[in-house]
Amino acid sequence: MLDPKDWEAFRALAHQAIDESIDRLANVRQEPAWRPVPPEARAQLEGPLPLEPTPLEEVYRDFVSTIAPYPSGNLHPRFFGWVQGSGTAGGALADFLAAMMNPNVGGRDHGAVYVERQIVSWSRALFGFPDAASGVLTVGSSAANLIAVLVARDRALGADVRARGVDMPASRLVAYASSAVHNSLVRAFDIAGLGSAALRRLPADADQRLDPLRVAQEIENDRARGLQPFLLIGSAGTVDAGAIDPLDALADLAAAHGLWFHVDGALGAPAILAPSVAPRLRGLERADSLAFDFHKWLHVPYDAGCILVRDGEAHRAAFASAPNYLARASRGLAGGEPWFTDYTLDLSRGFRALKIWFTLREQGLRKLGAAMEMNLRQARMLAAMVDADPRFERLAPVQLSVVCFLARTRGTDAQIDAFNEELVVRLQESGIAVTSSTRIHGRAAIRVNFTNHRTRDEDLPILLEALRQLALSLES
Repeated sequence: MLDPKDWEAFRALAHQAIDESIDRLANVRQEPAWRPVPPEARAQLEGPLPLEPTPLEEVYRDFVSTIAPYPSGNLHPRFFGWVQGSGTAGGALADFLAAMMNPNVGGRDHGAVYVERQIVSWSRALFGFPDAASGVLTVGSSAANLIAVLVARDRALGADVRARGVDMPASRLVAYASSAVHNSLVRAFDIAGLGSAALRRLPADADQRLDPLRVAQEIENDRARGLQPFLLIGSAGTVDAGAIDPLDALADLAAAHGLWFHVDGALGAPAILAPSVAPRLRGLERADSLAFDFHKWLHVPYDAGCILVRDGEAHRAAFASAPNYLARASRGLAGGEPWFTDYTLDLSRGFRALKIWFTLREQGLRKLGAAMEMNLRQARMLAAMVDADPRFERLAPVQLSVVCFLARTRGTDAQIDAFNEELVVRLQESGIAVTSSTRIHGRAAIRVNFTNHRTRDEDLPILLEALRQLALSLES
C-alpha cells in the first residue's frame, strides 16, 4: 500500500537525488561554510500537518529548495567549530543501504547484529580491551557516558538498585573528574539519580588536565567524612582545549582505591591511530569503561558512538531484562544471544554499524590515522601563526587538535570577551569559516578545532585573515 506504484519512476528520482547529493559534496568548497536559514525557508518548514499525500517528486523539490542549501557546515573544509566529523561519501552510501534494509538491531539473529559485533570486536582490539569486554553502539558519547555511570553505580550499590531505586544512602556516593570534563557526565549523574553534586569537578591545572595528587587528597577527605568514592573519570581530549588527562596515573589511583575508572574519549581516544598521540593515551587500555565516537575523528556519518566495558557481566546486569514479548530462543529469529538491548537503553536500534564497517574497511586505520596526523600538524601550524601575530593571543597549549586564542583589542576584560564572542558570530555569518567559542581560564576564546579531513593548509591563513578584517570592521 505504501510502496511506490511506479518503481521505475522511483528509481529515476533516487538516481537524481544521489547524483545531486554527490555534486553538493564534491563542490562543497565552493559553498559558504555556513549560511542562516532565511525566513521564507523557515516558514515553509513550519507548514501544517500533512493529512493528504504529496507526490514524492514535490517532496524532493522542497528538500532541494528549503533544506539542502542550509547545512550545519561540518562538511565544509573551513568548518572548525565544536568537535564534529566531516563524514565520507562511502559512509553516506552505507547509511542509504542500512535504511533500505531497515533492520531493528536491538537483538535477534540477523546480519546487522553480526556487523555490530564485528565493530565491537575491532574496537576491543584497537583499544587493548580483553575479549571478555562488552560493547554496544550508541547515538554518541553522551549516551555512552551515561551507560558507564549506570554500570559503575550498580556495582557500587548492588544489582538490586534496579528494583528498589536509588535511596538516601546513595547520596554518599562521590566521583571525581576535572573541571574540564564534558557536561554529558554531569547530566549522567543527574539522570542516574545520584545528583550532579556527587561528581567532584576538581580544578584543572594550567594545561587543563586533572591532577592525580589532588584527586588522591579528595578521596581521603571524602572517606574521612563518611562518603563512598566509587568512580574516577579521565578525559582523553577535553572538549574545550583538547587536553589529555594523565590516564596511566589515574588508572593506578583508581586501582589503589578500588574505584571504577572511566575514560571519556569522545574526541581523543581514536587518536590512538596517530603515532604522535598514542603514547600520551597510555592507560586507556586499563579503563573499566571507555566512551568514544566514530562520528568525530573517524568521520563516520552521524550518529555513531560506542561504549566498551571491561566487565561484560556487570554491563549486562545493569540493563538486561526479558519480558515475555522478548523471549529468547535457541533457534530461529529470536535466537542470536546476547541481544544488544541487554547492554543499552534502547530496544529499537538502527543499523549504525554498517556505516562504521564501510568506513573502516574503505579507508583503513592507517589512512584514518594519517588524516589525524594532518589535523594535528595543522593545529600546531595555526598555533604558530597565532603566536607570530600581535593581533592574537593564544590562551592554552595545543595538546591535540584544538587551538584557543583571542583577538586583542582595547577595553576591559569584559569588553574584550564580548568583542571576541561577537567576532566568532560575525565569522560564521560571513560564510568564510566557522569556529566556536569557549572560555579558558575565565577568558572568552576563539576555539578552532581540527577534525576535518577536507581542511587544507591554505585554509589556515584564510581563517586568520578573515578574523583580522572582521576585527577591524568591528573596532571601527
